[in-house]
Amino acid sequence: MSALTVIDDVLNGRASVLPVPADGSHQTSMLTTTLRAGEQIDDDVAVVLSTSGTTGTPKGALLTARALVASAEATHRRLGGQGRWLLALPAHHVAGFQVLVRSVVAGSDPVAVPASVDADELVAAVTALGSGRRYASLVAAQLDKALRDPHAARALAELDAVLVGGGPMPAEVAEKALAAGISVVRTYGMSETAGGCVYNGVALEGVGVRSDSSGRISLGGPTVAAGYRNAVAPDPFAEPGWFRTDDIGAIDDSGVLTVLGRVDDAISTGGLTVLPQLIEAAAATHPAVAECAVFGVDDERLGQRVVAAVVIEPGSTITLSDLRSHVTGSLPATAAPRQLHLVDTLPRRGIGKIDRRELSRMFGSAQR
Repeated sequence: MSALTVIDDVLNGRASVLPVPADGSHQTSMLTTTLRAGEQIDDDVAVVLSTSGTTGTPKGALLTARALVASAEATHRRLGGQGRWLLALPAHHVAGFQVLVRSVVAGSDPVAVPASVDADELVAAVTALGSGRRYASLVAAQLDKALRDPHAARALAELDAVLVGGGPMPAEVAEKALAAGISVVRTYGMSETAGGCVYNGVALEGVGVRSDSSGRISLGGPTVAAGYRNAVAPDPFAEPGWFRTDDIGAIDDSGVLTVLGRVDDAISTGGLTVLPQLIEAAAATHPAVAECAVFGVDDERLGQRVVAAVVIEPGSTITLSDLRSHVTGSLPATAAPRQLHLVDTLPRRGIGKIDRRELSRMFGSAQR
């Protein structure tokens, strides 16, 4: 049975599914056990999508067919109409799953390409999409890799829109994509909202966005999940039709949302709270910085100290003093890293999110 046939059954109430990696890995076994595959589930649940945030414990977002279709239809309306999709993300993640849903809703077949986005394969896949409106959904790391090959970059520039989600996109990547003529749409959302529901800071039709006095973001509307397979407390779905996220953001007078960071990523240092994403954005503008991840580690005097792990550009060098001076050019001195680690790669989880917990584990005992 093809994946599209399964999705069609899901959307028409004939099946409920729990997508897991097809590699038979420990993760597959863990997900099927923890999320209780094969056990009874409410009739209106179409799919259980694994989601763990930063806890590592799968909760499983319970999404109805109505939520999935509402997301797909709102996406097509925002992008200018139904089209054919490039499938470059695994279907057990919400971004990949929603590519399949959008394809079924549009009555079209997606063209699959490996998540590694090899340049030749990407060019061939874009060509195979044919004529008409054409779209792709990627994470920032995939876009960054494609931009390093002129043929792949030109292929993506032919598409009507390239959705980029799964975490923040470095400013340098955004600038390169713009220069290459790629129509990038930054998306914000999660499994609990049937994927991206805020595009370029503006909510999709029918989606509600608000933040409380602390900046905590809540998302509402028809794309919100019915709850979790494994209950958590406090319940982020406690208010009907809304999901209270773990993200902090700001909404301007025109209703545009800027996501500033995650509550559980915030670093409390010297009695003040700083958000890693803001520091990373500042650090990324240094010419020697290819990638940067900021995290906190325990500090007897400060409570936590700000630490940066940096992948440098080939042939470049950077010192802690250089980085601190650069960051304080746009942010308060409190935000400047007090410790710097040069690394070859940054640890990631899921479909590309920086694994700050792993970085804290790796460097938590290191001295300044």
